[in-house]
Amino acid sequence: MRSNFKTTEQEAADRGRQSFIEAARRAQIIECAIDAIAELGFAQASLAKIAKRAGISTGVISYYFAGKDDLIREVAAHVYEVGRIFIEPRVQQQPDARRALHAFIKAGVDFIGAKPRYPVAIMNISRAGGETPRFDRSVEEPRRAGYTRILGWGQETGLFRTFDIPVMAATIIEALDYVPQRLVAEPDLDLKAYANELVTLFDLATRHPNFPLSGD
Repeated sequence: MRSNFKTTEQEAADRGRQSFIEAARRAQIIECAIDAIAELGFAQASLAKIAKRAGISTGVISYYFAGKDDLIREVAAHVYEVGRIFIEPRVQQQPDARRALHAFIKAGVDFIGAKPRYPVAIMNISRAGGETPRFDRSVEEPRRAGYTRILGWGQETGLFRTFDIPVMAATIIEALDYVPQRLVAEPDLDLKAYANELVTLFDLATRHPNFPLSGD
């Protein structure tokens, strides 16, 4: 006669499977939300339309997220974290600040090319406006901190001229954040050429006059 009682190991295995299923479902909903927001815009990307893309009911979304605002916060956190994982290794392996800056800019544009839905979704969320931000802006801080560290490193080592680091970091980020807008307007935009132009622009803007412009 089979016992109706599960062993501790079986219960742990069941909990593990359930956790995996729930994590996969959350990830699916987030991806479908990104698709909907990128394609339809923030206002039109209702929970019902997101649920339809995921092949689930809106009630399932409500089980995992407290509402659209909660889902949007998770979308933003996911986009920025995936971007960090994509970009960071390319920057960390660079031997000096100049090459690190170039790599950071190129990797940022490459990420847009590799996952265009992600930055377009963030652009559409940001454009939605409202009295309060749609997501926690602290998710943007690692990128700003990364540029700040590289620019400071370059000044300390004499590769970069003296300039206001926060202003320069903000300018680089604004230039990169404009790329998704261009890509929406021009789907055939040459992102490699665009990245190279940004690299040249900020190389000229940051380099110390004792270090003339040259190839990587």
